[in-house]
Amino acid sequence: MTTTYAVLSEGLEKRYGDVHALRGLDLAVAEGSVCGVLGPNGAGKSTAVRVLTTLTAPDAGSARVAGHDVVREAAAVRGAIGVTGQDASVDGELTGRQNLRLFAKLLRLRGAAARGRADELLERFELTGAADRPARTYSGGMRRRLDLAASLLTRPRVLFLDEPTTGLDPHSRNQIWAAIRDLAGLGTTVLLTTQYLEEADQLADDIVLIDRGRAAHRGTPAELKSLIGSYAEVVVADDSALVPAAGVLDRLTGTEPALDHEHRTVGAVAADTTLTLPRIVRELDAAGVPLVDASLRPPTLDEVFLRLTGRGDVRTTPNPTPGPTPKEAAA
Repeated sequence: MTTTYAVLSEGLEKRYGDVHALRGLDLAVAEGSVCGVLGPNGAGKSTAVRVLTTLTAPDAGSARVAGHDVVREAAAVRGAIGVTGQDASVDGELTGRQNLRLFAKLLRLRGAAARGRADELLERFELTGAADRPARTYSGGMRRRLDLAASLLTRPRVLFLDEPTTGLDPHSRNQIWAAIRDLAGLGTTVLLTTQYLEEADQLADDIVLIDRGRAAHRGTPAELKSLIGSYAEVVVADDSALVPAAGVLDRLTGTEPALDHEHRTVGAVAADTTLTLPRIVRELDAAGVPLVDASLRPPTLDEVFLRLTGRGDVRTTPNPTPGPTPKEAAA
């Protein structure tokens, strides 16, 4: 079965003076999927969104969104996408309902169609009760939901969300997550940049890890976790046992352990797939380390992020099922 790509870029380059924001960025996002774009601050995530949404032109490379070239067919791209940026774009002096109706008019929806779509989205995002209050009286989560509703007025084929839940409380974040799942279920392609690793783990079908303006790693959450092996963690009975426990884990895993004195834990990536929890316990016991607890588990996406971006010491293995490069996708 041939995969259709809603977002396809190759070799995107972008400079801002001396800052090289994008250094040959390649992306291939399947139609109808949720793609999580992760990376440390300054990695190029927001610049990539600006290029793909036609807000800025690339210095080199090419990109197509919803089948249209982002430079030569910018108007067609804009007609096919929705965008929610890092800062809410709603007018605080207008009510929630007025904001949506204004955006609807700007998008050339008229009369009953504009009013009906605005009311539908207010209900969907649980804003009906506050619909006739000025948006400046909304909480941060309510303003964010209103902003997302505005980006959905025309039912876009591709939705770009640039860190949509930053600063929201857990309840508001869960509401945004539910909306994103619903959109994906209806066939909308979602490209999501986020600093919340749990968010990507919860929502993304595929993840692209951007570092220094390039796509450093790509794959499903499970595939990325497999890059760094299991994670061994032990809780010791007292502080004096932390260093001996670290020595045992260093020898067994071959990676430098991380010590947490506050919680009396020692953890290390275990790239050796043959390492077992009973062996860890036996070795610690033989070394006279008083244990409270021990575990050997898959890594969290947070741990993957820290290590694959060079923020930790880890030995990686090749991705067993890498995602397609744009050249492969276009073939």
